[in-house]
Amino acid sequence: MHDENESDNDMEGGDEGGIDPVLVAILEQLWRAHRETPDREWSLAKLSKQAGVPMSGLRRHLTALVDSGLVVTTLSEDGTGRASLSDDGRTFCAEVFGQAAP
Repeated sequence: MHDENESDNDMEGGDEGGIDPVLVAILEQLWRAHRETPDREWSLAKLSKQAGVPMSGLRRHLTALVDSGLVVTTLSEDGTGRASLSDDGRTFCAEVFGQAAP
C-alpha cells in the first residue's frame, strides 16, 4: 500500500498531480530562513520543527530538493546537518512566494 504522504524523489505528489504540500512547507521555511538570516543555514532540527515535518520525511524531501538543485545541505558524521536555498532555489522561491518581507 502506498501512503500518499510518502512521495517519490520528485517535486510532484498527491492524487491531483499538484506539488507535494510537504515540499512547499520545506521551501517556505527555507525561504523564510533566507530572508531572516541570509548568510546562515538553518539546522535540520529547526527546519523540521518549523516546517512541521518529521526528521525522516525532511531528509527524504531534502534529497529531492538537493537533486533538483534548489537546496544545499551540509551533513555531519554525527547525523546533524544544515540546509539552505541554492542560488536557483532563491530565484525559484522569489518567483513562487514573492519578495514580501517576513
